[in-house]
Amino acid sequence: MADQALHQAPTISSTFPNPPDFLWRDFTPDKVSRFEELKKTWQEEHPEAASSKAVALIADLPDDLRHLQPPPVPADGAWRLYGDLFTLTDELPTLEAMGVPRLVPSTAQANPSPSDANRDRALNLKRLAKSVLLNFLELVGAASLNPDAILEKAADIQNILINMHHGINEYRPHQARESLIQTMQARLDQIRAETAAVNAVTDKAKRVLEGLGSIEVPVCGGVEGTGGKKVGGEVVYDRGDEEMWDEAAGFA
Repeated sequence: MADQALHQAPTISSTFPNPPDFLWRDFTPDKVSRFEELKKTWQEEHPEAASSKAVALIADLPDDLRHLQPPPVPADGAWRLYGDLFTLTDELPTLEAMGVPRLVPSTAQANPSPSDANRDRALNLKRLAKSVLLNFLELVGAASLNPDAILEKAADIQNILINMHHGINEYRPHQARESLIQTMQARLDQIRAETAAVNAVTDKAKRVLEGLGSIEVPVCGGVEGTGGKKVGGEVVYDRGDEEMWDEAAGFA
């Protein structure tokens, strides 16, 4: 018996429970198509409910199609998942709502001006950073004397870090606004630089065209114009005319 127990295969256990059976038994192609047909028929019979943004539940569904219908939106706009509270509106919860003691005053209550609130928030973050360093030194000192007494100091450090993280999250709207301003300003500067470059090239092209219009080109067949001189069978232009032709060649 002892030998059989030693050679017995180990029991395989799962860290997490298996998913519910309806997730893979009810969501079959046949049932999904049946549900879509019933849903389409119900929407044709209830057009006012179908056009509403709220999720309307189809009544008298068969039992095998009941899980294919999404649940309604929570009436209070909040629900719990794995012990955490979630809301439909993505809002930053307060420290009091999370059960964490507040170490710095709330800037929203103390300062009505947003600029003053942002300055105080940055000052509070600096104070909390210094407090973390001091508490860490105290934690190291307590660990060298009495290791059992470090739990309280570790909890203090945790509260400080949570307050810092919450203060940073409160600063996110201001950070997003400033980042958007910088991005828009950079884009505006780029457009202005491109516009200035296009205007400069346009002005240069206009000057070249005006200069070319003032040059009299000799007529073929030996008749000379006033724009150049014929030397040895070739037409030689003045230095200014040559520079004008060189600039015109640059636009080719």
